[in-house]
Amino acid sequence: MSPLWSRRSLLLGAGALGAAAGLGAATDLGLNAARHRDVSSTALRIGYLPITDAAPLLLAHGSGLLDEHGTGAARPVRFRSWASLAEAFLTRQVDVVHLLMPFAVQLRYAMGADCRVLAWNHTNGSALTVRRDVERVEQLAGHKVAIPFWWSIHNIVLQRMLRAAGLTPVVRQQPSAADGTVELVVMSPSDMVPALDGGSVGGYIVADPFNAIAEIKGVGRILRFVGDVWRDHACCVVLAHQDLLDTAPGRVQGLVDALALTQLGLARDRAGGARALTGGNYLPQPLKAVSKALQYPAAPYPHALHHPEWSGQRIGFQPFPFPGFTAELVESMRTTVVDGDTRFLDGLRTDEVHGQLVDDRFVRGSLRRLGGPAAFGLPGSLTRSEEVNPA
Repeated sequence: MSPLWSRRSLLLGAGALGAAAGLGAATDLGLNAARHRDVSSTALRIGYLPITDAAPLLLAHGSGLLDEHGTGAARPVRFRSWASLAEAFLTRQVDVVHLLMPFAVQLRYAMGADCRVLAWNHTNGSALTVRRDVERVEQLAGHKVAIPFWWSIHNIVLQRMLRAAGLTPVVRQQPSAADGTVELVVMSPSDMVPALDGGSVGGYIVADPFNAIAEIKGVGRILRFVGDVWRDHACCVVLAHQDLLDTAPGRVQGLVDALALTQLGLARDRAGGARALTGGNYLPQPLKAVSKALQYPAAPYPHALHHPEWSGQRIGFQPFPFPGFTAELVESMRTTVVDGDTRFLDGLRTDEVHGQLVDDRFVRGSLRRLGGPAAFGLPGSLTRSEEVNPA
């Protein structure tokens, strides 16, 4: 184990978190528990999808920091799809999840879930991967492209890219090269690589390590990193039930403290983080793919980086949820085509959603204890202007 990848060195400010050891494979959780349960004293249940976006939350557990910070968290439970993860959250199978930020908006406003975003789990970390013969977005006309969920940053950014290229995204409609249409289909991330290899889709846009896997297997190429379209965007956030915040604020603060510490550690030792996530621990994908996903260099990807100064190919680790991002996200959701009801967006005021959906008290406390915003490369004002450029 790398000396930088130890909890002691992290707590001394010198390195990253300790690698998880002796952890068995996670299993899916059945959907048959009661909707309500006492969260004040029972073990905290965490749900996740096996993607690198979940790394901070997973390694916060694997390093022992969740225990050290008094969260009483059980081993995180792995799910196969965003739909099954959200269903488990809504039916109180799990108390905390890493979830797509647009999906969190839908859960609160369309489904009435009493939930709050506690922090960002990461920034960037996704890409548009296509067939090896596709060199431009325009060449996706007449093809199907897979997305992980309708309400995802992937669908939002993909549609911006398609429109910037003069293409039209469609749902439940045969795509036409002549008409410049691209059909969007929802697919579990684990199914995307075989679908691309088999020719049933012309591409997919998703979190890693599934983009890295396609490259390693030689079945696809990265056409554009999502972080090169929307700079330092949040894909997945940490979402919790409101009653957890109300009845166990100390455990919530410990959770966010442990998450933020892990993010600092991952930023310093990505290679060690990849080793701690794989090998029978939290992610089932091979070490080679996870290592690649956490450490994409800029040089081999000139075609996929229109804004190399953004470092959009690298997954980032910082916990603060910027209000401007939430507002821009909700506005983008209004113009995004989905296979479902969008009326819940009609009455939303973009300047109010952040305050209703996000509770940043805990992450602000974590930042104060861990050296302030500068320790995470954030502006002291904790404000920013969103930079989005799909061209």
